[in-house]
Amino acid sequence: MSTEMSRRAFLGSALAGGVIVAGGCAGESGRAGAPAVTEDDWPEQPPVRIHKVYVGRTGGIYLSQAKEEIAKFDAYLADLAKRLGDVAFTGGEVIPPAKVNEVVAKVKNADAVLIFHLSGWGVLDSMGHILETGLPAAIFSQPFSGHEWMYFPQWQKEGKRVILMPSGDWADLDHLVRLLRVPARMKTTRLIAVGTPKGTKAATQPDLVKKAFGTEVLVWPNQKILEAHQAMPIEAAQAEARRYWLTKAKRIVEPTEEQIVNSARMYLAVKDLMIKEKAQAITSSHCMGKPAKACLTFSKLNDLGKVGACEGDMDSTLTMLLFSYAFGIPGFISDPVFDVSENALIHFHCTSSTCMDGPGSKRRPFVIRTQSDSEKGVSLEVEQRLGQEVTCAKLVNLDTLLISTGKIYKVTHNELGCRTQFWTKVADAEAFYHNWGAGILKGGMMTLLHRDVFYGNHVKDMERLGHLMGFNVLREG
Repeated sequence: MSTEMSRRAFLGSALAGGVIVAGGCAGESGRAGAPAVTEDDWPEQPPVRIHKVYVGRTGGIYLSQAKEEIAKFDAYLADLAKRLGDVAFTGGEVIPPAKVNEVVAKVKNADAVLIFHLSGWGVLDSMGHILETGLPAAIFSQPFSGHEWMYFPQWQKEGKRVILMPSGDWADLDHLVRLLRVPARMKTTRLIAVGTPKGTKAATQPDLVKKAFGTEVLVWPNQKILEAHQAMPIEAAQAEARRYWLTKAKRIVEPTEEQIVNSARMYLAVKDLMIKEKAQAITSSHCMGKPAKACLTFSKLNDLGKVGACEGDMDSTLTMLLFSYAFGIPGFISDPVFDVSENALIHFHCTSSTCMDGPGSKRRPFVIRTQSDSEKGVSLEVEQRLGQEVTCAKLVNLDTLLISTGKIYKVTHNELGCRTQFWTKVADAEAFYHNWGAGILKGGMMTLLHRDVFYGNHVKDMERLGHLMGFNVLREG
């Protein structure tokens, strides 16, 4: 029997079977026709070790927390570790009576340190010694914990890699811990760049990326991908295409089933290579070539919580890694244009995650199309959520994050643009237009144009992450 199914035949079977976009974004193992390596085999990165320290006097003293508060913090962090699943809290010393030098010796074995400000007794000296370790650090300070909070921002001004949270809401501890994970995650990340890496000069140099974030960049020739694609059994690709794409699409407009299977074959080949290399991200400057465009490959990788980035764009790849580790969400690489008459920034491109809320979330409705400018291959038209606030960002030169926010208010299907399109209301489109790149972004068309869009407003947290990791955050619009 031919592996090709006509568009009319597919639509007929879809209507008869009530095909809808449903379910979450998760892999399957042990299914018929599956390759030997499955999505479940992706190596997990080691847990991030966060050393907790309580600093200051406790109990019955002016501007100090009750001793019982420490046990409550311990219980909250234990629950948070279970919820996150990739964090291990160590330590728990209280200074005093613990000696700061002894605590510092233990802290050095961790990936990060979380400091609780309990009161004003000797905290500046003790905290200062801990921050001198150079570890990523966060200070959580509840109201009525002492007046020393006034001195904490000075540490940031001095370049200490510390984030500050003066808050009475313990849910803000979740923000701190999520951010504290990111530097350690970046250090254990392997990133595959297929072909010539593109983007700002610093981001395209593997040694500078390693120096800035500890991330290992593997530069591969495209031939390695082509050989893996050719070696992938067609039966496995047919099963993948039917399970994840053909039976979940709202409709198919141009591509044949054979073309969709070929794209699924590319995904399986890339996935296997990434698993074998223990890589968490990939970008390719050959993604729009033959034998299959990488649109479906990158979409599925982003659905799974990995990073697949278009056009060899190293700046966008690193940006997507930062957001993925901090918030557990994928990014949408966009080719934006403005419409000042609607105070809008319009985003469009030919690949998008179908799980924009993160792995395991309900998939967004999608249509399978060709890639727009070539009118060939297979790409996605994903329906983004109206009313969704988004963050638009891009890390450039490894040292500055350009950032802005907007709200999705319209989805269009203009044939002049790429397949997935959505319009966002922004604060001031005309000012944004004239400040594009904030005066620091230079390079070719792709470098200047691309931005990454993420569900949610993450500006404050990215400013905190900038303090933690040593990059500037500039509001572009």
